[in-house]
Amino acid sequence: MAVRILTLVGSLRAASTNRRLAEAAVQVAPEHIEVSVYEGLDSVPFYNEDVDVEGSVPAAAVKLREAAAEADALLLVSPEYNGTIPAVLKNAIDWLSRPYGAGALAGKPVAVVGTAFGQYGGVWAQDEARKAASIAGAAVAEDLTLSIPSSVVRFAELHPVDDPEVTEKLTAVIEGLAARTNATV
Repeated sequence: MAVRILTLVGSLRAASTNRRLAEAAVQVAPEHIEVSVYEGLDSVPFYNEDVDVEGSVPAAAVKLREAAAEADALLLVSPEYNGTIPAVLKNAIDWLSRPYGAGALAGKPVAVVGTAFGQYGGVWAQDEARKAASIAGAAVAEDLTLSIPSSVVRFAELHPVDDPEVTEKLTAVIEGLAARTNATV
C-alpha cells in the first residue's frame, strides 16, 4: 500500500508556479508514494464556527476534511501574498483544525514548500503556514523545506518538473514526509 500525501495549493490561478510545483510533486513521487493535488479549495467557505456544527457543515468543507483524514500526510504549497500565507490556504488549515484537538490535521505529518517572485522564495509565507499548521495540531516537519525564489523568471519557460535542482529537492521533501507517517509500504 502506498503512502498517501495530499497536496493543498495556496494559489487558485491555473497557471500558478505553485500549482506547477504541486504537479511536479505528483510526477516525481517514488512508486511507493502517491501524491495527489486537492481540487476545490476555492469552494470552501471562510471558516465560521456557527456553521461548523453537525448537520450544518458546508459540503465543500466536509469533502476537504475527508480527503485530509484519508491522507497519511499533507504537503502545503504556498505562494507569498503580501509577505504572508494566502487566505485560501489559511482557511483550509482552519477547517482542518476542527473539531479542536481531533481535526484532520491532528498529529498528521505536514511539510510546506513553495515558490515566489521575490528573492527569498516565499519563506515568510511558508513559515506562517508551518506555524498555523502546528497550532492546528499537525506534526510539522520543520526540516523539510523548499523555497524557490524568482519563480516568474525561473519558470517562465521551464516547468518545475524539468528543473533537476527542484526535482531533487522536492523528491527529498516527499520521501522525508512519507518516512514520518505510520503508513506501511
